[in-house]
Amino acid sequence: MDPLGAPSQFVDVDSLPGWADAYEAKQLDSHQDPVQTAQVDIRSPFPYRKDINAKIILWKGDVALLNCTAIVNTSNESLTDKNPVSESIFMHAGPDLRDELQKLKGCRTGEAKLTKGFNLAARFIIHTVGPKYKSRYRTAAESSLYSCYRNVLQLAKEQAMCSVGFCVVNSLKRCYPLEDATHIALRTVRRFLEIHGETLEKVVFAVSELEEATYQKLMPLYFPRSLEEEIQSLPYLPADIGNAEGEPVVPERQIRITEKPGVPDDVSDEEGLEADLSFIGSHAFARMEGDVDKQRRLILQGQLSEAALQKQHQRNYNRWLCQARAEDLSDIASLKALYQTGVDNCGRTVMVVVGRNIPVTLIDMEKALLYFIHVMDHIAVKEYVLVYFHTLTNDYNQLDSNFLKKLYDVVDVKYKRNLKALYFVHPTFRSKVSTWFFTTFTVSGLKDKIHYVESLQQLFTAIPPEQIDLPPFVLEYDARENGPYYSSYPPSPDL
Repeated sequence: MDPLGAPSQFVDVDSLPGWADAYEAKQLDSHQDPVQTAQVDIRSPFPYRKDINAKIILWKGDVALLNCTAIVNTSNESLTDKNPVSESIFMHAGPDLRDELQKLKGCRTGEAKLTKGFNLAARFIIHTVGPKYKSRYRTAAESSLYSCYRNVLQLAKEQAMCSVGFCVVNSLKRCYPLEDATHIALRTVRRFLEIHGETLEKVVFAVSELEEATYQKLMPLYFPRSLEEEIQSLPYLPADIGNAEGEPVVPERQIRITEKPGVPDDVSDEEGLEADLSFIGSHAFARMEGDVDKQRRLILQGQLSEAALQKQHQRNYNRWLCQARAEDLSDIASLKALYQTGVDNCGRTVMVVVGRNIPVTLIDMEKALLYFIHVMDHIAVKEYVLVYFHTLTNDYNQLDSNFLKKLYDVVDVKYKRNLKALYFVHPTFRSKVSTWFFTTFTVSGLKDKIHYVESLQQLFTAIPPEQIDLPPFVLEYDARENGPYYSSYPPSPDL
């Protein structure tokens, strides 16, 4: 109700029925017995998850009327598109929204930008630009549409939003086939909730009458509401279900990272560099590193120019990146050992590494390297800083110098060029000595970027406390060793 007693036009997300509610009611009415897990031999890549279904709402209505933390606006590159979703949002938000959008200076396809909600019930509006669809450029369109949904969710996570209301991002004006686009939307949200589900309480798909039937048909594939529905939906999943984050996998890239047909296992070094480089199989980590050593030997012998070495290094990195995008890395992501937080005093992205969360002896370190590349590739295109929490690490969490050297050799040059500072928090004497040896005798150009930080108070002179999510044990340790730091910004509860 508004102050005058008239019913409000806005709809509270907590009042909407959840995705599983109607199905569960139907099951109770029909008295059907659930399928037992033991009877099922094949499971869907999107298994029945009651906790995820509880966060999902499918609602036929105007996204502009949702009372949630943020709603999504689909627009064009100049953020002036006149589609039904945008026009409704502008009408309900009021004239201040147009003034705010002018300050954003547009938005590129696949990006997501944030404004206040103004007169809307939603506190924020996340603006994104879907791709124009042409069948000959389908792969590019799929990747761009995935980026729209992924960047919206990432922004919601970074801003600690509780609920997000999605419109259908692909507008009719941009000619994206509704069913194809719905597959991408649903699987991207599903994969995000699998990895970062604790950061969002509700995700609403606000659809029109024309869109509702497609969503009703496809949602059971990605959000099955029972084991029975999971098994029934399995045959209808498309061939391309994306990688661990729902991102489309390019077939050409898959071919490039498989073993080369016709090349025997006993390929000798004398057969040349090209055969060695193309023979990338399941043991890519060792083989790619072998390539680096071989190239260095050739350049010392005058057989390979510096330019050729750089070009080949870029090819090797691209292979790593392709494999990282195709691999299921959810087990590494669940460790919460690497994550993006805010910005430092210079506006540079802050990435955090939590040493204690890396069980070196228990995980596949090749997958850890792939995960690092997957997370960092788009971060490293701009200037960034790393914060490494060495707090309470032990021998089981120590990254040895061989792994660090391989990481340094594999990553693209942009990682090294754009890394502006590495803050080493709570170092021990032993770790300082190890780092000095590593940066002196193993890698070059890194020593001057390392800053040893003994207390959080010291760290906060470079990175404001509200811009970094602190694991609770780090805050507790620092308070015990250096005295409490009183701040209105609590540590992130999910780390």
